[in-house]
Amino acid sequence: MLKWIDMPPVWLTGALVLAWVQKTYFGFGLSFGPVWADLLGGVLVGGGLILIGLAISEMRRHRTTVIPHSEAERLVTSGIFKRSRNPIYLGDSMILTGMILYWGAVLALPLIPVFVWVIEKRFIVPEEDRLRRKFRATFAQYTNDVRRWV
Repeated sequence: MLKWIDMPPVWLTGALVLAWVQKTYFGFGLSFGPVWADLLGGVLVGGGLILIGLAISEMRRHRTTVIPHSEAERLVTSGIFKRSRNPIYLGDSMILTGMILYWGAVLALPLIPVFVWVIEKRFIVPEEDRLRRKFRATFAQYTNDVRRWV
């Protein structure tokens, strides 16, 4: 059961709930401004959703899992994975940042680096360790060519 609760969408939802609570109950009159934050927030959320969709589509095309704790059948290095080794997690971070901007949750800004840190420690490092063991030289070359985030 814990395996299914300890998933990136659950962590993202938790961070979003904290940001919403901050803006709703502890706003203290702070905001980013009326228009630009809404626009940038929308662009980030939309871009994050597109990144996630592209990554899932590419992983499905290669018939490998998108489940973080599962063993990958193939190393996907094409499509959006040519630009980022972790486009789904990057998309999650963009969604969190976008919603914080859109909501004007100024005091929730520290959630972004905390979320990135949690995702890196809980998911990215263990996933990369599994991929490194399974795909050895191919994964080593991939990590030399493509950055972890952007």
